[in-house]
Amino acid sequence: MMINSVYSNKDIFLRELISNASDALDKRRIETLQNSELAENTKPEIKIDINSDAKTLSVSDNGIGMTRDELINYLGTIAKSGTKEFLKAAKDDSTKQELIGQFGVGFYSVFMVADKVEVVTRKLGTAETYKFTSGGDGSYTIEDAPQRDECGTTVTLFIRENKEDGAKNYLEEWTIREIISKYSDFISWPVIFKDNTINSQKAIWQRPDSEVSEDDYKEFYKHLTHDWQDPLMHIKINAEGSTNFKGLLFVPSQAPFDLFMNRESGGVSLYINRVFIMNDCKYLIPEYMRFIRGVIDSEDLPLNISREILQEDAFIRVIRRSTQRKIFNEFKKLLEKDREKYIKFWLAFGKIFKEGIVQDHDHAKNILDLALFRTTNSDEWTTISEYEARMKPDQQGIFCLTGRDSLAALKASPKLEQFINKGYEVLLMTDPVDEVILSDLRFILPDDAKKLLNISDDEVSAQTDDEKKDAEKKLKALEKDFEPLKKIAKEIFADKLEDVRPSVSLTNSPVCLSGGMSFQMENIMRSVGQFVPPQKRILELNAEHPVIKKLVEMAKNNDKDEKVTDILKILYDQSLILEGAAPDDPADFAKRVNEVVALALGE
Repeated sequence: MMINSVYSNKDIFLRELISNASDALDKRRIETLQNSELAENTKPEIKIDINSDAKTLSVSDNGIGMTRDELINYLGTIAKSGTKEFLKAAKDDSTKQELIGQFGVGFYSVFMVADKVEVVTRKLGTAETYKFTSGGDGSYTIEDAPQRDECGTTVTLFIRENKEDGAKNYLEEWTIREIISKYSDFISWPVIFKDNTINSQKAIWQRPDSEVSEDDYKEFYKHLTHDWQDPLMHIKINAEGSTNFKGLLFVPSQAPFDLFMNRESGGVSLYINRVFIMNDCKYLIPEYMRFIRGVIDSEDLPLNISREILQEDAFIRVIRRSTQRKIFNEFKKLLEKDREKYIKFWLAFGKIFKEGIVQDHDHAKNILDLALFRTTNSDEWTTISEYEARMKPDQQGIFCLTGRDSLAALKASPKLEQFINKGYEVLLMTDPVDEVILSDLRFILPDDAKKLLNISDDEVSAQTDDEKKDAEKKLKALEKDFEPLKKIAKEIFADKLEDVRPSVSLTNSPVCLSGGMSFQMENIMRSVGQFVPPQKRILELNAEHPVIKKLVEMAKNNDKDEKVTDILKILYDQSLILEGAAPDDPADFAKRVNEVVALALGE
């Protein structure tokens, strides 16, 4: 009952036995360093044997071994850790860095797959050999056994037959190889199976850069991720201090097809002293960096009793902060030294990385500084700081426009016209998260000098105070002549528009929608299941445009003219399209456009 409540994955038993064997070899090495008389001329190794006829699986080591009393204490007592006891007794506290086991429960994971277990062991420096036998029912026996040729321990599992559909057969060679490759590939001691060493023993993140080539990093990345392409870059981490850990992180060269759909895919794997603990360890890296692949290997992370679940604590927070800081620094270096490669990164993962501005307010400024944008001045990518260097002296802030995914469609927005005519550069923000960033920026970066101004807001204008006063005078003069057309439009769109008004800020486009929530923000809210109340917007009609002038004249002469109604409906649908929305009735829109075309052709 205890084992089934502690462990969730049966494969773990082999990892635990190999980890225990590795600990035993480490302890023997340390013991012989302190007492050279105990040294023996043997090659340290871990052996695995299977006997299909007897249905047994054995894990052997020539490590430190156990005495009778230690068998009672460490195997006969649940949660009694031999490693902990060794650490207390060790003269050199640095041994902590080499040992894995902390709870003394791992041995009992064998009863997930075995009906019985036998442990034959001989302690280093002694002649006695003992056999421990248990069926996992709470009882055990210890008896003398024929002497082992050398010190160490052999654990033999009598594997129970598992008749469940799809159940693994732990007596099959490929199963053993698969488990060791996943969980114990980087154990520093050789794991021997079928007379071959089957673990790589190459914890590449533990080796100095001088010993690792770029091809080595690429090969490890492909082994780790099963991605056939080379990574875009790698990031080496070596943190020493109150918390010691190493890491090797990679940025893929392109986003996997399911990255935006599957937020659980990939991630950073956690190892403790080169022993695999878990994939996609969410505690170690924020969600907006979920495209990062790699390994974090810690020496002193606390786990829960099964070593399957990481506990959130101060150690994790230190690792997380250090890892983020390293990633930010490496991205900054790449941006400054290899712009072309950084743009590749941004094209693949910029949409995800920018989510951090909203999710992680503590690092929002770092992320914003690393963000790339297109602008109205050029198709080249630019940063916020580069934009600021080009700003006009009288510019009130950084002008931005959010909208459709298509850059070309955003460039066609009527809202840009007054800014372009005044020579202002506008950031074009086509990612959905940009809408959220601009709407929440006053909460995210309340004291930041960078003022990102959304030109869709009525308060943001390219006009000076004097120009605004002149515009108000012009609009006042237009009110009387414009009133008939406004009346018709408000009757047609009573359920859609809050108001219809003339505009003198538009130059090329006849119409523009303003006010209310953006269509992109509506889509974002609906995609996360939020209710979006009906939005009533303002239809702005360009008072200087020939089409609008003609409509004003037609409405003034005959407010029942059906042509005015038809053209207003076409213009309204056109304004929706320019905002990235579809006409309310596409078929009706197409019909009206065809009628206008036929009229223009004289048919």
